[in-house]
Amino acid sequence: MKIVVIGGTGLIGSKLITKLNALGHEAVAAAPNTGVNTLTGEGLTEVLKGAQVVVDVSNSPSFEDAAVMNFFQTSTRNLLSCEAAAGVGHHVALSIVGSEGLPQSGYMRAKVAQEKLIKEGPIPYTIVHATQFFEFTKRIADEATVENIVRLPPVLFQPMAADDVASALCKVAITSPLNRAIEIAGPEAFRFDELIRQRVSADNDPREVVADPSAGYFGTQLTERSIVPGDNAQLGTTRFEDWLREPSNQVVPTSAATSGSSTTATPPCSRHSCTTRPRAAPRSRCRAYPCWTALPTAASPRCGCTSTSRRCSSGSAPSQLSLLPRK
Repeated sequence: MKIVVIGGTGLIGSKLITKLNALGHEAVAAAPNTGVNTLTGEGLTEVLKGAQVVVDVSNSPSFEDAAVMNFFQTSTRNLLSCEAAAGVGHHVALSIVGSEGLPQSGYMRAKVAQEKLIKEGPIPYTIVHATQFFEFTKRIADEATVENIVRLPPVLFQPMAADDVASALCKVAITSPLNRAIEIAGPEAFRFDELIRQRVSADNDPREVVADPSAGYFGTQLTERSIVPGDNAQLGTTRFEDWLREPSNQVVPTSAATSGSSTTATPPCSRHSCTTRPRAAPRSRCRAYPCWTALPTAASPRCGCTSTSRRCSSGSAPSQLSLLPRK
């Protein structure tokens, strides 16, 4: 069976491609770096020829409210139209647990709008609501840091491993469409601040993590169960404690970071003397202050770095998921 994965070169997409191919399916990665752009429609007709299933795990290149809404609405319309023309029989979309209950977030509003188009569209579908990923916990700490203190609301938090997300999507992709949403989550629930405290401790990160009921989460306020699933969620098998022990998830401290947090040993940022986690060109993530340094625009008032689609979090955090991180 030919299954096209939109965003198939990212964190979740690449894992999903591997799992589908291992089962004998023809899994095709579709992303801007493979010549497919859902926002403009470039390459969609060609890549969807002969496809039975499309799995959309793509993400917006900009998290600014208007831009992210435009991305998800335009991309989804383009996808559904081309899928109908190609005779695709199942549209699978990755979304976020709790998105409908967080309307203050422009990103969450955009994901809700995306889901509405899918539900009203011509293609049988399954929407997979996932909780946050273990792989994103470091960035959560970075975005919540002010003056070397990580402030997070002590609400319930039930993240999961990216590999478990990909496994769940794989099962959905090779079965019949449900025409509804399902929820997936990690096997354990934590207090938000407690889990992030575990993460920074495992990284030998000197930052203090403080439970602050008034702290926001990427531009929105959380209640006790805002970002955890309901009772019928499908649970992954990977425990956070076990995931932290995996060598690939260990962080190597470096003295290059000026924020006091530990970082991976990577090349210096092209615009200032911090370290970066490699990203698809031309963006790189400043680890001294978690901002984006692509094309130079206005300088951040605190760290002096430049940011484009995302504002430097030493000022104010962007509207985000991930949840989701880039997929």
